[in-house]
Amino acid sequence: MVLSDATIARLLAKGRIEIDPYDEALLQPSSVDVRVDRLFRVFHNNRYPFIDVKVEQAELTELVEVEEEHPFVLHPGEFVLGSTLERIRLPDDLVARLEGKSSLGRLGLLIHSTAGFIPGMKIGQISFMQMTEPAATPYGSDSIGSKYKGQRGPTASRYWQNFERGE
Repeated sequence: MVLSDATIARLLAKGRIEIDPYDEALLQPSSVDVRVDRLFRVFHNNRYPFIDVKVEQAELTELVEVEEEHPFVLHPGEFVLGSTLERIRLPDDLVARLEGKSSLGRLGLLIHSTAGFIPGMKIGQISFMQMTEPAATPYGSDSIGSKYKGQRGPTASRYWQNFERGE
């Protein structure tokens, strides 16, 4: 079941859901709005003849930090990695899902494949769902090979590490 605003607020107050920084104005009927941060990984596809997921290609992306009050211009056909300003922590019996803002989708901006225009802009919303029971192997467990838990800012793909472990 999707959690309501009242349930989300109660779980935030109890510390079962943590959002940092949190602004009560971002609470929606069944989600919490999240904002785009100032860090982006810009792709430079011309630096390699092809993308090889079996090896690290460190020069494929460049970390860019946008200065306050300056727009980040995303040109048609470009792809960047971004991150939310908010950091989310969940207990093992909740799951969250990130969705785009409807008004931005109507402009062709999809947060699952693009970033935004201006750091701090509401870019998406996160909704929370109750799991049937706590996860036996939560995200971040060594046994499932989680590569991005605790990341700060947009992190380049670490898929190549699967091949180091023989997956």
